[in-house]
Amino acid sequence: MRSGSSGLSLAVISAATFGTSGTFATALMAAGWTPGAAVVTRIGVAALLLTVPALVQLRGRWALLRRSLPAVVAYGLVAVAGCQLFFFNAVEHLSVGVALLLEYSGTLLVVLWVWLRHAQRPRRLTLTGGALALGGLVLVLDLTGHQRVDLVGVLWGLGAATGLAVYFVVSAHTDEKLPLMVMAWAGMTVGTATLLVAGLAGAVSLHASTADADFAGHHTSWIVPIVGLSLVAAVIAYSTGIGAARRLGARLASFVGLAEVLFAVLFAWAFLDQTPTGLQLVGGVLVLAGIALVRADDRADAPEPAPELAAAA
Repeated sequence: MRSGSSGLSLAVISAATFGTSGTFATALMAAGWTPGAAVVTRIGVAALLLTVPALVQLRGRWALLRRSLPAVVAYGLVAVAGCQLFFFNAVEHLSVGVALLLEYSGTLLVVLWVWLRHAQRPRRLTLTGGALALGGLVLVLDLTGHQRVDLVGVLWGLGAATGLAVYFVVSAHTDEKLPLMVMAWAGMTVGTATLLVAGLAGAVSLHASTADADFAGHHTSWIVPIVGLSLVAAVIAYSTGIGAARRLGARLASFVGLAEVLFAVLFAWAFLDQTPTGLQLVGGVLVLAGIALVRADDRADAPEPAPELAAAA
């Protein structure tokens, strides 16, 4: 139970810090940065910030990292680099709200994976919670009016969904002896290298600027949003996300991860003066209700404590 509570706390922290990325990135893009440059800088600087803590945690136990190398490569290539690369390509063909909805449908892929791989068939509470959460997500993303959609964009969006699913599945099943910061550091190092290669190949536009940025109503150096994007929306977000998935499992962690969109709306309201509509607030309530139902179903799956442990408590 304590592990579940700490996992839920880590998942909420991860969702909240991931939710700041849009606010920081918006300030950079308004100052002349391309999305690709913002992402490469985000995870590259984060990898640098994590280097010393990761090496301290590893303490020369390179065998741990070698043993987890396939998971680390999958995490870096698909969950870090691939997910963001696919999303940016999707946005070129789709409205942003549609692209986000497709990306977060990766939660359903996690449910399907857990069912097929671990024979954990979703029960009524999970199915109901999933329907509520995704329905609420539609309202939060405010998919009203004409939406730009085409087949190529949908395929890119489904690629982003796959990347999101891989993020939760790999995070939940990496060797628990491999420290969180080491996993995050190694994955972001692989992701940075991948996106730099994609940039050199012309698949991602990498244009940065040293012009000042407008953030939270203040004229500030471009370094401020970079620090926020790298430290808050990457170092903290990815590290706590891995810890949450290890404690909660991929399915529940992915549903709690939907709260990232709610936090993004709140941060945009606080820092960018983008006031949410009534429908978005209703959608937020539905997302939270859906997460609560999945959480309740997960608690029902938890084994009963041994009699001697119950007596000791």
